[in-house]
Amino acid sequence: MSSEQTNTSSTEGVKLAGATSSTADEQSGKSSVGRKVAAGAILLAGVGYVLTLFVMGLSDRNAAERDFISYWAAGSLAVQGGNPYDPEAVRQLEVNAGRDRNAMVLVMRNPPVALPLVAPLGLVSPKVALIAWLILLIGSFGASIWLVWLMHGKPGSSYHLIAIGFAPALACLMAGQFGMFLLLGVVLFLYSEQRRPMLAGAALLLCTFKPHLFVPVGVVLALWIVTARKWRVAVGCVGAVTAALGIALAIDPQAVNQYLSFMRAGEAASERIPALSVALRFAISPHSTWIQFVPLILACAWAGWYFWTRREQWNWGDHGMIVLLVAAMCAPYGFLTDECMLLPALLAGVYTAVERKRSLVPIAFFAGAALLELLAGVEMKTPYFMWTTPAWLVWYLYATRGSIEAESRSISAPAL
Repeated sequence: MSSEQTNTSSTEGVKLAGATSSTADEQSGKSSVGRKVAAGAILLAGVGYVLTLFVMGLSDRNAAERDFISYWAAGSLAVQGGNPYDPEAVRQLEVNAGRDRNAMVLVMRNPPVALPLVAPLGLVSPKVALIAWLILLIGSFGASIWLVWLMHGKPGSSYHLIAIGFAPALACLMAGQFGMFLLLGVVLFLYSEQRRPMLAGAALLLCTFKPHLFVPVGVVLALWIVTARKWRVAVGCVGAVTAALGIALAIDPQAVNQYLSFMRAGEAASERIPALSVALRFAISPHSTWIQFVPLILACAWAGWYFWTRREQWNWGDHGMIVLLVAAMCAPYGFLTDECMLLPALLAGVYTAVERKRSLVPIAFFAGAALLELLAGVEMKTPYFMWTTPAWLVWYLYATRGSIEAESRSISAPAL
């Protein structure tokens, strides 16, 4: 056989082997995709079945027993031309929906920018509104988990599924609270701030639904926008807030005055909320409301210093998580449901700990303890949940120690 024939045979053999390998890879890929599609279909069918059973058991009274009823009542009053922040008008609606007359009236404490979101709820019955609201919350939760997974490079592990057992998220769904929107706002900002700054700014609208939880973050955000000249983020934020406020005033022209009057009444100040700042106030002087704002002021001062000393290497996915955790811990008041917004920090700590081969026992202990308390029926307003915000901060510091300052690990959005 000639050398030319030998080379030809060799080349054809290589091509045949390559084609066989390529075919095998394609078949393997198709098989993998097929398995994922099948698994996804089974999961969706299971979720759909559970939701169907859940929805069938709902009634107006079920809605009236949740925090959600305050949003429905506010929406109802807003679309009817009433005052969504009037405790007596809210009480009457809630009692008519099935709430116990002796139960505490639940008035929506969110500022008027939230009215465009809750107003449509008032167009339907409490039961229908609750179903739509839960679908919206679950969709926001799922989108947030997916975006966090993308931000961390689509890891092959399933650690992001830890989020499903995160006690604040489950508590938020059980109560029908706003926490999921805070989470979505934080995640959308982190996902978009480098490549889509205006979208990142607009996402901050969701955080204004409970602005007292983000004051130190706001301090850093303002400094960052000015020093890094991130004007498009500012434009997106101001534009979104202005639009939401404009819609709110179109629905209720007196919304701002009504909200300010309600807040000046200071009903929230009389509650023993499971927050460190509130505990500090009741320990020193129960009637001195200003005391519970001291931790917030100190946190703002610390946040300004923390940013300024790191402004050249600032990374929201790393440094920003610490500020967010401190802001939640030092908030003048807050509940377990609000801690949904800390999920990106919790998962970032998990991924970093796995990468650096650090133990996951601390987060398993903290998350497990919070989940057991919740499932055991411990009331969220009791002091037994006061430990959670410090625990999430301790976990993040433990998981990322030495890594944040040593490297500037970006979690900006990859291409979809």
